[in-house]
Order: sequence, then structure tokens, then C-alpha cells
Amino acid sequence: MHTTSKRHGAVILVVTLLLSVCALGCVGGDDEKVTLKVLHAGSLTSPMEEIKAAFEEDNPNVTVNLEPAGSISCVRKITDTGIEADVLGSADYTLIPSMMMPDYADWYAIFASNEMVLTYSDDSAYADEITQDNWHDILGREDVIWAFSNPNMDPCGYRTPMVIQLAEDYYGDDQIFEDLVEADSAITCELVDGVYVITTPGDLAPNTDRLTIRDKSVELVSMVLEGGLDYTWEYLSVAKQNGLNYITMPDEINLSAVKFTDTYNTVEVHTSDGGIQVGKPIVYGITIPKNAPHPDVAAEFLTYLFGELGQDTFDALGQPPIVPAEANELEAVPDILKDYVREM
Repeated sequence: MHTTSKRHGAVILVVTLLLSVCALGCVGGDDEKVTLKVLHAGSLTSPMEEIKAAFEEDNPNVTVNLEPAGSISCVRKITDTGIEADVLGSADYTLIPSMMMPDYADWYAIFASNEMVLTYSDDSAYADEITQDNWHDILGREDVIWAFSNPNMDPCGYRTPMVIQLAEDYYGDDQIFEDLVEADSAITCELVDGVYVITTPGDLAPNTDRLTIRDKSVELVSMVLEGGLDYTWEYLSVAKQNGLNYITMPDEINLSAVKFTDTYNTVEVHTSDGGIQVGKPIVYGITIPKNAPHPDVAAEFLTYLFGELGQDTFDALGQPPIVPAEANELEAVPDILKDYVREM
């Protein structure tokens, strides 16, 4: 009886050890199929697709479901509707600490950057005339239709009026915002204690004969390529990835340069949900939400994003990587990622 108990105990020990090894060393066992849900900014779609393909090839039991949307919409799916996601990638890293922490996330990392550009096609009105010096005059012409995404839903959307307001000081013309934005929408701007406060109500009321607004900036790409729009504001990466023509903006207004952070800070957008977005350099953030169904697999996925594959991918697609990625709270970062990130 004593011998049988020892054998039974040994069998349990071996089985336990084998299960532990599989849990630590496998991303999904032979019989386990894992579906990883990744909510991310639309401007992250192309690099995420490449990283997904490499990860799935190396981990055949894992299916990565990418769900692009405006960054605010992605966050709200988790915080407002209770959707369980394994990874959250935002085009504005500050949305994670401001909207998700501490209840829905306990860490985040910044990993790539971008800049705002004005995109167009060969068929756009005045395509052979527009330059970095006259773009605001071109957009103001009666026969031009231009666009940006919803400031209440998408960081590219609230960054667009920031750029346009910053342009007033750069070009020495205090009517640019009034002529382009206020004249054809319900969006307003006023100077308050040295800060330009832009207010974006729930009903943006765009004059569709002149201005188009969509929930996601990437929705506007096809409209430009198909001739439905003349110009739309996008990230540089989106322009490059989709073969759009584009006009770059001076660093003083394109939200790309850390050295102009103080200049960017002079503009802020008050969104319809009561949020306040302050002008700052465009930096992407990512986290594994607290309610992630598969946090260990999610961490494995992020090793691809933070590692050499991700770095090369983002660099090639016009989103310069931050190397190494920087985390706000290194102790909270999963152990497997600590070789890929450093403390901010």
C-alpha cells in the first residue's frame, strides 16, 4: 500500500512537471488553439499585419485577430463595453495612462513615432501647384474638398486641428483656422491664458460640400485615391504605405519633433466626452490589458513587435521605431519583455 502511494505520487509529479514545462515553453499546446485579439490604431494596420504573419508562422496554434479602429474607440471597447482584448495599441500613448490606468492597465510602453502630413493624388485639384508654403490657401479654395478624421474618435482627428492652429503662428496668418475649420464645421477655437483651446462637439456638422469627416483617418485614404476627396490629413506612415502623394509640414507644426514640445503644448483639443488632448509629439503606445484572456501569449507577440522584426518593419513603413521601447513601469512589464524595454 505504501509502495502504491509512492508510485501514484510520482506519476502525479511527472504529469505536473510536464504540464508546467508546456505552459512555460509552448505558445498553445498541440491540442490548444489560441485566438489573440489585438485592438489597435488604424495607422498601425500595415506593420501589425506583417508582425501577425511572422508570429502565426512560428506559432501555428495561434490565430491573431487584428481589429483596427480609432485609438479612442479601441480603448473604449475595453473600458466602456467590457470587451476582453489581449493587446491594445494606440496612436497616442497618453490615452493608456489617462483612460485605462489603473483599472484596465498597469503598464505601457512607447515603441514608434510619426508625423502629420497632407495627402493627395495626382488627380487632386491643384495637385501640380500645392506646396508646403501655400497648402492653407489651396484648402481654402471653393472647388477643393478636403478631410480629416473625427477628433472625438481618432488621434489623427484631433491632431489635425492642432496642426492647422499651429500653422497660424508659423505662417503669420491668424485666419487659417477660422477659414478652414470654423467656417465649415462646428469646431471652434479660442485663446485662453495663452493656450489655444479647440472644442470638438459631438455633432461636428461639417459642410460636406467643402469638408469631410470620418471616424478613422484610414477610411479617407481610398476616398482620395478614388477621387472623392482632393486632400486629407494623415500620418506620414499611412501616406507611404498607401502610395499617396503628400506635403510635409515644418517641424514647428507637424507634431514630430521633441524639441518643439513647448510649441505643441500651446494647443489643446477638448473632445465631446470631456477629455482634453494636449499637443505633443506623436508617439505610439501599447499594453496588455488587465482583462487579457491570454496575457502570456500576448507578451510573446510583443517580443516580435519590440524586437528586430518589429523595428525593421516600422522603419520600412515610415514609423521610426523607438529602440529600445520605453516602459513607464518596468517592474510591471512581463518578464519575457524586460530584455526589450527600458524604463522611461
